[in-house]
Amino acid sequence: MVNQTGKPIKLMKIKLITFQLLFFLFSYSYAQVVLEANGAGDTYELINSVLANPGRSIVEVPDCNHNDFGRHIDEVFDNELNKNVFRFFIHVTPDNDRCQKFDRQRNEIKSFDDSPENVKANIGETVEYNWKFKLDAGFKPSSSFTHIHQIKSVGGSYASIPMITLTLRKSNPDRMELRYTPTNDQNTLKTLNLDTLKGLWVSVKEVIKFGDNGFYFIEIRKISDNSLLFNYSNNAIDMWQDGAQFARPKWGIYRSLNNQQDLRDEEVRFADFSIEENPASLSIEDLKLKADKIQLVPNPVSSIVEFKNANPTNFNKVELYNSLGKKLSVKDRLTNNSMDVSGFAKGLYFIVFKKDTLTTKVLKCYIK
Repeated sequence: MVNQTGKPIKLMKIKLITFQLLFFLFSYSYAQVVLEANGAGDTYELINSVLANPGRSIVEVPDCNHNDFGRHIDEVFDNELNKNVFRFFIHVTPDNDRCQKFDRQRNEIKSFDDSPENVKANIGETVEYNWKFKLDAGFKPSSSFTHIHQIKSVGGSYASIPMITLTLRKSNPDRMELRYTPTNDQNTLKTLNLDTLKGLWVSVKEVIKFGDNGFYFIEIRKISDNSLLFNYSNNAIDMWQDGAQFARPKWGIYRSLNNQQDLRDEEVRFADFSIEENPASLSIEDLKLKADKIQLVPNPVSSIVEFKNANPTNFNKVELYNSLGKKLSVKDRLTNNSMDVSGFAKGLYFIVFKKDTLTTKVLKCYIK
């Protein structure tokens, strides 16, 4: 593990423009916010530009007591994903919790009061969260807690207690725990041997209907082969803490310093955060459409792109848009599981899968 080097460079705005295009194209179906790493430099500013209102910060890092290291979140190119990703650093010493608490360490990003409305969840809303992460093959969790993701309430009597937590725990064997707290009584819903995750890039999909009679769904898949590593769902679960103003997500490393001898300096990689709000009327059956793991193969493509893992019963219309938002004709170009894109100009396109009027999937397609 080494310190950051080099001077910050200006950010490219292509990712933001892409998101704005997607928003205007498909806002009638859902609102989506995307946070993607785009290169070295100005990482905190990039995170805040997506998850915070202008002039505010939602990055919680231990820089105050360890500024000689530099920023505890940066961006690097990851050869396995073939793209830029976020690196979250935590050190056994001298890192702490923002110079406020010294029995624990926090390096997290979140949405909060100082965030746009479309990254905060209100009662009655259904929200889908997606992200990727990778633990080092030698990762060592705390025996008390090592949180890497939380869904927390803001306001009300239970605001200090997360509703949902993915925590890593030293045990025999070490494990990941899915924890649930409707009030102040924490329960472990399911566990996974931590060795299943170590050294691998995995993708996480989490869908929550927020309300007293809500639902919760999560799955974790190995990115290299899309195999399912972990899943849990509950169609009748209390997903709203009394008195809450809204709920919001957190990602990063938040760990106890009890038994420091069990810990080591860690680097956790994250990528491709997405927060997607769906209409309150969307049902669990509709959301199962969105869980379909369609992939475009090959991508980039020059002629025929295949819809890998596609279930044709989950969509009845496929549309193609260019980077300017213009809908293109795909007449005589479609089969049940592929599209012929030969003849289109090189560039970025969007393939949109629909079930009647509901957009169930939007995928980027690069034509070479």
